[in-house]
Amino acid sequence: MKIVIIGGTGLIGSNVAKKLRQLGHSVIAGSPSTGINALTGEGLSDALENTDVVVDLSNSPSFEDGPAIQFFETVGRNILSAELNAGVKHHVTLSIVGTHLMEGMGYMRAKKIQEDLVKSSGVPYTIVRSTQFHEFVPTIVAGGAQGNQVHVSKIDFQPIAAEDVALFIARFAISEPSNGTVEIAGPVRGQMSEFVEKYVKATDAEKSVIASDRNEYFGLTVPASTLVPDGNAYLGETRFQQYLDSLSAKV
Repeated sequence: MKIVIIGGTGLIGSNVAKKLRQLGHSVIAGSPSTGINALTGEGLSDALENTDVVVDLSNSPSFEDGPAIQFFETVGRNILSAELNAGVKHHVTLSIVGTHLMEGMGYMRAKKIQEDLVKSSGVPYTIVRSTQFHEFVPTIVAGGAQGNQVHVSKIDFQPIAAEDVALFIARFAISEPSNGTVEIAGPVRGQMSEFVEKYVKATDAEKSVIASDRNEYFGLTVPASTLVPDGNAYLGETRFQQYLDSLSAKV
């Protein structure tokens, strides 16, 4: 199959491209650096000619409400319009578990808009909602840092390795469209504060973690189970400890 990956040179995209090529598929890694700009539309039509599957891994450079919404709306419309013209048979989008419960956060509202555009496009699709990546935990730590303390919620948390995300995306890309939403997550569920404490102990023992009973995510009050799958989910195999071990190996 010919598969075009929008955002194909990023952390997930480059890994997805590698896995699909190893399976013998023809893959185009789309990004402005390769002449395919989903935001302006430049290069999209030519890239999607005779394409079977499009994987949208594009991401807004800004987490602020206005810019994020404008990005995902514009990119979503450009990609889906080009897909309809090219007769693309399957559109795969990477989204976030709990998106529909966090629309009080501009970035999540933008992701929900992206999902809704896909659903109403007329292109067969699979929306893959993922829990937070292992690799995103440092960002959570930075967001809760106050001096030598890290304040973080005890809400449910089930992070997944970026490597496992890429594997699932590759599998879904070569499968039949679900015309629905599937969820993926890591193998272990616990409290966010527990994962953060493990990370802090492994990387900066001078810091202490202050666990809060407030169900918050980057300042937004949410239900305790917002960030974990609701029901069945595909589970990755890589445990959080393996991520921590890999950090130690790089030192």
